[in-house]
Amino acid sequence: MTESAAEKPLMEPVHLFDLVSQHNKWLSVRQTAVAGNIANANTPGFKAVDTEPFEKVLSRMPLELAVTQPGHMTSPEIGIPVVDVRDEEAWDVIHSGNTVVLEQELIKANEVNRSFSLNTGITRAFHRMLLMSAKG
Repeated sequence: MTESAAEKPLMEPVHLFDLVSQHNKWLSVRQTAVAGNIANANTPGFKAVDTEPFEKVLSRMPLELAVTQPGHMTSPEIGIPVVDVRDEEAWDVIHSGNTVVLEQELIKANEVNRSFSLNTGITRAFHRMLLMSAKG
């Protein structure tokens, strides 16, 4: 085997795994925001926060092209920023100035849980498919 063949990876990176990883990072930030909201449900003047929807974050991400020939152009590596937390306008404000509604926060926590489960299922199925194709 030549040196260049030994250095070349056997498979190109699978972008589905990158997408799931970025979505999991976003879900982690959202879970932190929801947990903070629930923890401060009785704090006077606390303003509930939420993350920017993942669809908006994903729409700002440039489309990465796969380089399959030496003449192809490449695009710069840009990550998905998922740490921006914003105020939510639709909350009810109670007399203490707190905008946390526990029912809405529990619904969000359930959405995060379902999304983590979906990502795990997709990753597991894709991994199984890769293993089956490698076995032949």
